[in-house]
Amino acid sequence: MTTSIRRVKTSDLELKDRLVSIQRVTKVTKGGRTFSFSAIVVVGNEDGIVGHGLGKAKEVTTAIAKGIEDAKKNLIKVPIYRGTIPHEQLAKYGGASVFIKPASGGTGVKAGGAMRAVLESVGIKDVLAKSKGSSNPHNLVKATFRALMELRDASLVAEHRGISMDKVFNG
Repeated sequence: MTTSIRRVKTSDLELKDRLVSIQRVTKVTKGGRTFSFSAIVVVGNEDGIVGHGLGKAKEVTTAIAKGIEDAKKNLIKVPIYRGTIPHEQLAKYGGASVFIKPASGGTGVKAGGAMRAVLESVGIKDVLAKSKGSSNPHNLVKATFRALMELRDASLVAEHRGISMDKVFNG
């Protein structure tokens, strides 16, 4: 199955950022240890547009700022149907495997750490999610993005099949 990446322009968007993870990394040199920081950031407008980025710097605030700038360059559009996703989806990235499933109204976002940040940034209000395998935040964020990119709404299905919207639902 081929996925179409739905890229979005950053102009005129009110994006909110969420820090998923921050790591202190060490480089051992002849002169001793050099510390720096790595930050994974998710940005979204809570209305179907989301992006993720990685920033690295000597200071935490600079790493986060770089992560936000990187995230703004990787925005995608996600189909949302009545506050949830159109269908269930399984995706894998590296050792992380994620499963997201639509939920009825009032359920809330049932997801852990890195997945929760991504799903809330998209604007999904009701969803059930499960992560299996690695709990590495880098891979979890990327696996969640892969699952969200593979989602298809009814109009995309109709276009792909070359039929009208009525025939998608009525056979």
